[in-house]
Amino acid sequence: MPKHQIDPNNWVKLYSDYLFNYTITRVNDREVAQDLISETFLAGLKSMKNFKGEASERTWLVSILKRKIIDHYRKINSNKGKAEVRMNYINDTDSEGDWLEERVADSTVKTAEDSLVNSELGDAIYDCLAKLPGKQADVFKMKTMLGYDTESICKELDITASNLWVIIHRARTALAECMEDNWFK
Repeated sequence: MPKHQIDPNNWVKLYSDYLFNYTITRVNDREVAQDLISETFLAGLKSMKNFKGEASERTWLVSILKRKIIDHYRKINSNKGKAEVRMNYINDTDSEGDWLEERVADSTVKTAEDSLVNSELGDAIYDCLAKLPGKQADVFKMKTMLGYDTESICKELDITASNLWVIIHRARTALAECMEDNWFK
């Protein structure tokens, strides 16, 4: 099987639209999406020597982008406090409600296994999020991932504050169950 080649001179022309469409569905913010793609291209340039040619250039760039997106959400959640990503993922009462971030490998000390685990965890979270009903997913993303305040979400979605918290509770419960079934077992 022939090895794939890498040509960074054509990345913007060949892949920027695809990477943007991939990113915007995950971050819902044009500027953030553009920044993440720029960071992806920069990281690709820095690690060109690691490109083995086993995957296509686009696949390789997407794998870098996935890590950038996960790092973006990890940064948001650590900056805003951990209260919005509390998940009950273990059934024993001593650990009930532990922080999801504490289960993710430290981003400052990455091994190949850590990178794979982080990428797989991010994929599992997005897969579970995609299984939520539309309004639950929207409310969860807006409140937890994008950091919108309650009033803004209520106005945008035309719901009451108490309805918002019921929706968030249901979303968290469904996400925790999905993660329990698809990741933690």
